Amino acid sequence: MRPLRLTLDLFARQVIDLAETVGNIVRLLKKTVTAVFTTRFDGRNVAAQMHEIGVKSFPVTSLTALFTGMVLALQTGFSFRKVFNEPLYVGTVVGLSLLKELGPVLTAVVVAGRVGAAIAAEIGTMNVTEQVDALQTLGTNPVRYLVVPRFLACLAMVPILTIFADSIGVFGGYLVAHWRLGVPSSTYWDEINAIELEDGFHGLIKSVAYALIIVTTACYKGLLTSGGAEGVGRATTSAVVVSMVFILVSDYFLSALLVSFGIG
Repeated sequence: MRPLRLTLDLFARQVIDLAETVGNIVRLLKKTVTAVFTTRFDGRNVAAQMHEIGVKSFPVTSLTALFTGMVLALQTGFSFRKVFNEPLYVGTVVGLSLLKELGPVLTAVVVAGRVGAAIAAEIGTMNVTEQVDALQTLGTNPVRYLVVPRFLACLAMVPILTIFADSIGVFGGYLVAHWRLGVPSSTYWDEINAIELEDGFHGLIKSVAYALIIVTTACYKGLLTSGGAEGVGRATTSAVVVSMVFILVSDYFLSALLVSFGIG
């Protein structure tokens, strides 16, 4: 009975810690949104963060999307060839998969790995070196100075990166469909053009939610950092892992919610 009781106590503590973490993240999000609408922010800082989050993430997100579209087309073509003796519906499968699921999710995962880690490490380093305390001493709100620019930049750039990723992934699918599977160009692009606009909105709405998850989690972990360099490492790892888990878990619930509202 004692090992079972210890296991239950450990599980209960983990549940409580998770609930407390989610609550604190929501509180930080509330403070950030309030600061956006009630205080002035530095436009140059926001622009710098947009460059860091968006422009510097473009190569890796593009490469990921390109080969995702290519492998989708390859697997779809050969799978359907076994059933129908022809590579049918390659454009439809590639387009819908990228627009609704893989484009937003893979872009968010890449951004969480690259940008989320950088944000947590930067703010965490400032926290352990008491720079955040110095800001408060000088009368500067850390949320307004540190979180708001990253929040706005991430909220703007993740959907834009998703649009580029979708486009590049569809083009990668075309390369394989046309040159490897022999699908006529007109057939592939007709299937892409037949995809409804609401399917694209489905993925864009998800990308906004993922951006909120990434930047809020990373900033929260950074502001909570303690314990010197080791603590910064723990905060960085935790920010990436928690962001990715939240992205993948929320994907189902967002999909179910959007479908219930008739979006995609």
